[in-house]
Amino acid sequence: MQEQDLYVIPARYRKIENLHILFWLVKDTCWCLTFKWLGITMIFPTLLVAILICWRTKNMVAELTHNLAVIFWITANSVWMITEFFNFGDGARYYALIPFGLGLLVLIYYYAFYVPMHYRKQEQVTVDVDA
Repeated sequence: MQEQDLYVIPARYRKIENLHILFWLVKDTCWCLTFKWLGITMIFPTLLVAILICWRTKNMVAELTHNLAVIFWITANSVWMITEFFNFGDGARYYALIPFGLGLLVLIYYYAFYVPMHYRKQEQVTVDVDA
């Protein structure tokens, strides 16, 4: 039988992640319904919980990079929402591309550089142990 790596999330982390989903859905529902001030208010708890999750996972590179991308996603989403709420013009929403792009850069780094480099190191360790 082959040993499999287990991915375990502590219950206290899962609870905060579930709360984060609630905040995010409320924020986006307010956007959809054009509840401007409640939608804008919900940016703060949504982002704060995302930052907390990121901080708690700072020692796990896979989690950290994906959680950073989520922070950038929420930021971009919030910029877009605000530009629509206050009619800054069609071009203003493109400012959301900055945090979207930063999130993509974080994930490109992870998948294009970190994962292959880490995989090669694991292969070397396995080969050295087998020899």
